[in-house]
Amino acid sequence: MKPQPFPHGNINPGVQCGIDFPSWIGDCCGMGLVTTMVRLGNPRKPELGSLERKAMADSGALHLCIPASLAQELELESGQKRKVATADGKSHECDYVGPITLTVCGRECFTGAIVIGDEVLLGAVPMEDMDLWISPAQHRLVPNPASPDIPLSVAKGLRVLRD
Repeated sequence: MKPQPFPHGNINPGVQCGIDFPSWIGDCCGMGLVTTMVRLGNPRKPELGSLERKAMADSGALHLCIPASLAQELELESGQKRKVATADGKSHECDYVGPITLTVCGRECFTGAIVIGDEVLLGAVPMEDMDLWISPAQHRLVPNPASPDIPLSVAKGLRVLRD
């Protein structure tokens, strides 16, 4: 049985994260990074418009992470610092900026972002807010199948007031 081609072409999936995998790994093992296009904007300055960027979806990261150049381009305000632990075990003190309007797969949320790195990283908090799942089999983000048209939210323990 012939291996299925890597869905993003014959690329080395480790290149983006600094790992030098053999070139055949992406083709035979279905290994790869899930990336998606995102639209980012500053709701306090709508006249700036929004920007579209490629982002890596990472359920192991908590927040949206953006490069400093993108934070400057969107004129985002920095009000806080966050201590960030990265995959290499190092700790960094980073600006936390916002608010940001984030649109992914036709769904939108308001969020903040940690300013770190040189690419956009979509973490678990905004993915949960928009009710998006990472599909390892399809190598893409997908809406929750239980609620494909609108994000589903859970508010256990709240008592709804009735008229």
